[in-house]
Amino acid sequence: MSGLSLRNRQREVPVNTRRLRVLARAALAEPELAPLRAFTELGVYLVGDRRMSTLNARHLGHAGPTDVISFDYGPGVPVPGGASGRGGELVLGVPEAVRQARRFRTTWPAEVVRYLVHGLLHLAGYDDAHPAARRRMKRVEDRLVRRLGARFDFRRLASHSSPRA
Repeated sequence: MSGLSLRNRQREVPVNTRRLRVLARAALAEPELAPLRAFTELGVYLVGDRRMSTLNARHLGHAGPTDVISFDYGPGVPVPGGASGRGGELVLGVPEAVRQARRFRTTWPAEVVRYLVHGLLHLAGYDDAHPAARRRMKRVEDRLVRRLGARFDFRRLASHSSPRA
């Protein structure tokens, strides 16, 4: 993948985007995400509840914020030099990660990583619409999060003033 952009578009929770970008690149190198190597552009956006609720209603028909939404734009994305490639975007709900971390007794940075991995798996072709596919996707997601957790201290994604979960 040639282009990975990561933007923090929310202010509620301070996130170390530099570290998250390094972690995202490591995730993209995992064998389960090999289909994403065909992508030339991937955008990852951290958003608050208002923006996530708007996207959730507009694109999925659901009310309220959610954890992650994946957009696969397929081939035809312009790249430098006039060629075209494949592109996609992930939108991660950071305040939702804080809430879910409390619910699942984990940390919000670990939840953000889980959302990142979950969204990447969707872009790689995994589906969670049916029970058997959801179980398979969850197994792969858990495995990837464990592997990343062995290499990275997820807590370092938090800034000093981040909320505790």
